Amino acid sequence: MVSNTAPPLRRNPGTGSWIRSTRCYAIAALPDPDNGRTAASGLAARRADEHRDSVERLEAMTTERQWNTPVTADLLRGFVEVEATARGLLPHRLTTQARRQIPDDQLAMAEAQPSGVRLAFRTRATTIELDTLPTKRVYQGFPPPADGVYDLLIDGRLAAQASVPEGNVRTVTDMFTQTSVLTEGPAGTARFADLPAGEKDIEIWLPHTEITELIALRTDAPVEQAPPSGRRTWLHHGSSISHGSNAAHPSAIWPALAAAEGGVELVNMGFGGSALLDPFTARAMRDIPADLISVKIGINIVNSDVMRLRAFTPAVHGFLDTVREGHPTTPLLVVSAILCPVQEDTPGPLAPDFEGGTLRFKATGDPAERSAGRLTLNVIRDELARIVEQRTADDPNLHYLDGRDLYGEADYAELPLPDGVHPDPAAHRRIAENFARLAFGDGGPFATKTG
Repeated sequence: MVSNTAPPLRRNPGTGSWIRSTRCYAIAALPDPDNGRTAASGLAARRADEHRDSVERLEAMTTERQWNTPVTADLLRGFVEVEATARGLLPHRLTTQARRQIPDDQLAMAEAQPSGVRLAFRTRATTIELDTLPTKRVYQGFPPPADGVYDLLIDGRLAAQASVPEGNVRTVTDMFTQTSVLTEGPAGTARFADLPAGEKDIEIWLPHTEITELIALRTDAPVEQAPPSGRRTWLHHGSSISHGSNAAHPSAIWPALAAAEGGVELVNMGFGGSALLDPFTARAMRDIPADLISVKIGINIVNSDVMRLRAFTPAVHGFLDTVREGHPTTPLLVVSAILCPVQEDTPGPLAPDFEGGTLRFKATGDPAERSAGRLTLNVIRDELARIVEQRTADDPNLHYLDGRDLYGEADYAELPLPDGVHPDPAAHRRIAENFARLAFGDGGPFATKTG
């Protein structure tokens, strides 16, 4: 169940206790990616530096009065289910039944990365500490990525950021199969200090790139559950672009930015590499309460080359039929892929290309095979438009949006895709602005109806 619809419950903060707390780490400069270190050695070196910093910080520890608040589901928004672990709570973005049917490591990892999931509470605290156990993903032979970012919003505005350098590390040894090896590590703390005094509504958006096990929440003032926002719930499904690939921080992925513009509560089912019309994803969406639904279809189906046109058409119908079983009249928006020149008229599969020393992607299919049913983005856009037009005769709340209206030729010329597929932070904002205007704006399928 999605937690933002729960009735308000005032939390008993207890009497507080005197405990010692250590400072966490602000976002620091990243290691030089050109220093020749592998992901494993680079991460180890960075952790050694961070350990030395932590020892120095221990000497400056302060004693503060703090309230310990259990991290429970009623403090979370944007999740589908939570799993109780030995340490704490793990948010999921697919149901238990759906997770049992996941066929690969890529989706298993993606659904557990809490893109769009956030803590929400009300407090007068000026210092907030969140203990977590992250699981970071690195690629063998590449420098480690930056640590995931925790965004703290006060009354809806970004006010502070932190990272947790500790945690598990899952090293992907094969980019095609996403086969990986897990190295366990310690938990850490995201610390936000010097927040403004007075009662305020807090949201802590969890890193969209790291599996995040929630362990403990400490504050220097009592915490209570935030009351329901009264906003409509928007359920969105899409690919790594919707998941937030290349976005700078979790509240700046395009669905989060669009949700803020549209004044809605986001439940993000964007799964890197895994928007494949899976029936278990459709069943999960069917069962999640939502006021607005969107499904972004195209890029993963082309770049993974998983089906031909003959299979694609009934798969789209089946996916929409399943969603409609639980949401028969909910506004449902089908969105095709944004412009992606490498896949517009060339079938997949997509392959990494390291020519020039940077990672880019190239399509490896033969355009001549489109006549035999091989899929490209243009083929899929045409078919999605036809399917939606056909279905709207019986389903007036079904709508279609061409993804090139979110990011098209002019956008690509101004904000090119750095790796040929994924938008950069500025392009995430552009996509969000266009989606908010076209979907939530006057006359859009998600516009607030009055009168």
